[in-house]
Amino acid sequence: MYFDGALNINGTSAGILFITPTKDKLRYVLRIHFPASNNAAEYEACLHSLRIAVALGVKRLMVYGDSALVINQLNKDWSCSSEKMDAYCTEIRKLEGKFYGIEYHHVVHDQKSTR
Repeated sequence: MYFDGALNINGTSAGILFITPTKDKLRYVLRIHFPASNNAAEYEACLHSLRIAVALGVKRLMVYGDSALVINQLNKDWSCSSEKMDAYCTEIRKLEGKFYGIEYHHVVHDQKSTR
């Protein structure tokens, strides 16, 4: 699963791409209707992607994102120094228990060409 949050002149949004083991693709686009930083948009994308995965019955998930902050905080390589980012981490940790296995991987923006 790939996630990407975006903050631009048109507002804040998030994109999610699931690729099944049979290479089928499920795409989701989210519109965020509250003021959010780019990091918050990335976390929103990740959080919603996990919620969707749970709803779909996914049990093992490889998560790919281009936000070094989000991926490193979720991998516990970096601490959450912001109260807001810590709240996102806490919500995501609650969802992790619904999976048999979950891994977070950082990808450089250009490597997301599998979409």
